[in-house]
Amino acid sequence: MSERSPADATTRLVVGPFNRVEGDLEVRLEARQGRVEAAYVSSPLFRGFERILEGRDPRDALVIAPRICGICSVSQSHAAALALAGVQGLEPTQNGRTATNLIVATENVADHLMHFHVFFMPDFARGIYADRPWFAKAEARFKAAQGTSVRRALETRTTLLHILGLLAGRWPHTLAIQPGGVTRGADARDQMRLLATLGAVRRALEDHLFGAKLERVAALASVEEIEQWRANGPEGDFRLFLEIAADLDLGRLGRAYDRYFSYGAYPGMEAPLYARGTFTAEGPGAIDTGAITEDHTNARMEGRSRPHHPFEGSTLPDPDDEEGYTWCKAPRLGGVPFEAGAVARQMVDGQPLIRDIVARSGGSVLARVAARLVETARTLIAMEGWVRELRPGEQWCAQGTMPSRGRAAGLTEAARGALGHWLKVENGRIASYQIIAPTTWNFSPRDAAGVPGPLEAALVGAPIRQGETTPVAVQHIVRSFDPCMVCTVH
Repeated sequence: MSERSPADATTRLVVGPFNRVEGDLEVRLEARQGRVEAAYVSSPLFRGFERILEGRDPRDALVIAPRICGICSVSQSHAAALALAGVQGLEPTQNGRTATNLIVATENVADHLMHFHVFFMPDFARGIYADRPWFAKAEARFKAAQGTSVRRALETRTTLLHILGLLAGRWPHTLAIQPGGVTRGADARDQMRLLATLGAVRRALEDHLFGAKLERVAALASVEEIEQWRANGPEGDFRLFLEIAADLDLGRLGRAYDRYFSYGAYPGMEAPLYARGTFTAEGPGAIDTGAITEDHTNARMEGRSRPHHPFEGSTLPDPDDEEGYTWCKAPRLGGVPFEAGAVARQMVDGQPLIRDIVARSGGSVLARVAARLVETARTLIAMEGWVRELRPGEQWCAQGTMPSRGRAAGLTEAARGALGHWLKVENGRIASYQIIAPTTWNFSPRDAAGVPGPLEAALVGAPIRQGETTPVAVQHIVRSFDPCMVCTVH
């Protein structure tokens, strides 16, 4: 839908609902002279899982929280288990921690494969790009539901999810992840099956997605290296993406604030696989979770008088609201918006290619998608090592006692970025449960100071072609964040 004002030549567009995203999403655009001047991102469906959890036995969170989403339910389960472990003062066993990492990583890598092949790349197989030199390859590989790469990726994902069958029993909504570890152990035969499964996934990625060893992808360190890959590298979907990105200048499309944060992904005995912290123009820094707040100014929620830390937060729909334009709250760290996601994890962790891309032209569509692909390679390599670290016959889950009172935060990383569950227990029941999902950070509305969220900022400057009512550049930017709107408003 569009509306043109002759007086100021401003065009107003409402884009949505979007296809190939999880949940309901609308974006209101104000454009002038073929460019987006302002964007307002709306999550139009309220769900209320935080309210459902109130008053229940704390352990019910392990059953209810994963049902927020059917794509990242393992990450929701992990965050809930971490919050419960924090209340109990419980540390998982070494086997339990390693198995949990494998379970969470399986879902995240599967999500990366789905995002690239099924959600993001099919846009380049659309007729609007029929005049581009790479179009025939993109159409053959990525046409929705038909492309050869789409079909192969779905087969590879199915193979990968066998790991969840072995370690978690089911997917989605497994109950395998517990505060003290996991409910099911693995024996030597299971280890061989896990390694065989990962080997099959590795071969598929090396043969078709990258055309090269995962170690070569993980070691990419500069823009010059991916330019060489684009010009002379092995054939594969990664090279095609680089060709498209260069032709359409995706490295300059969709820049937000270049402020990133991560809770740290895949805990280890000494440090997580991907570091915890922040990365801004001043460089890397520590993350102060006490400085996280949620602003309700433009959300259809009560509690607009001031921002709230999640331990003091609320999720109370305002039936009389006339100002809010979304059900999404506005999370802030130290009072400013931050971006979450694979690009944030790799920036915080210091992956040199992603840091170089961002240093040269800022966070962008190219940076976000490249980060997910590099992270896919890095994570699969780590998973092979974790399988070898499992110790059959040793303890898989530590036991604890739930106190009648306490509070803790469960902080983890889903595929789309930082996920936090803040739990308060009183009289043996859940007194408060607040969740901030990755897309809540990325698709946040304006706060009390009028500062847009990361996607709203990233859309400013996006080109709009003559006659477009659903601008293709806007779709590229939105999908580069890989929104999960059901998690956003849980």
